[in-house]
Amino acid sequence: MSSIEIQKIGITKLDTDAVVNAANTGLWEGGGVCGFIFRDAGSEEMTEACRKIGHCDEGSAVITPGFRLPARYVIHAVGPRWSGGEHNEPQLLYSAYKQSLLLAKEYGLHSIGFPLISAGIFGYPVDRAWRKAIQACDDFIRNNPDYDIRIVFAVLDDVILATGEQTRRKLAAEIM
Repeated sequence: MSSIEIQKIGITKLDTDAVVNAANTGLWEGGGVCGFIFRDAGSEEMTEACRKIGHCDEGSAVITPGFRLPARYVIHAVGPRWSGGEHNEPQLLYSAYKQSLLLAKEYGLHSIGFPLISAGIFGYPVDRAWRKAIQACDDFIRNNPDYDIRIVFAVLDDVILATGEQTRRKLAAEIM
């Protein structure tokens, strides 16, 4: 049975089939989550794999091996930079999650770890980022009832974790 959970854990420590990198369009090693993933996976190997792919549009995702991570794969999803919410940011963020989940399904992966995409250096407001993240994951589960997947959000901050749990409860109440 599919599930969504939020854990206080570093994303590179997750023992899932794939983890998602909050990537940039050039797929270069960045800071924050991206930097941790590259470093822990093996910076040279990840850089080379990403260089071969070359580019990923906002709202899209690509996949590489996980190299030295516990996860077999890294899905590099490019969320939008926050510019006030009037430049398709919600649609692009939703799409980044959806495309990541579609790649996981295409590769037969049944567990995936996400960061809160775009909520770090890209400046997306945390509460709005959670809303799009959970909506995209809930929609994927509903639209793929015959595909079991365990979705784990990895966060390190207690406030972000609490906001995520609160958003999950609100969205569940809205569905009922």
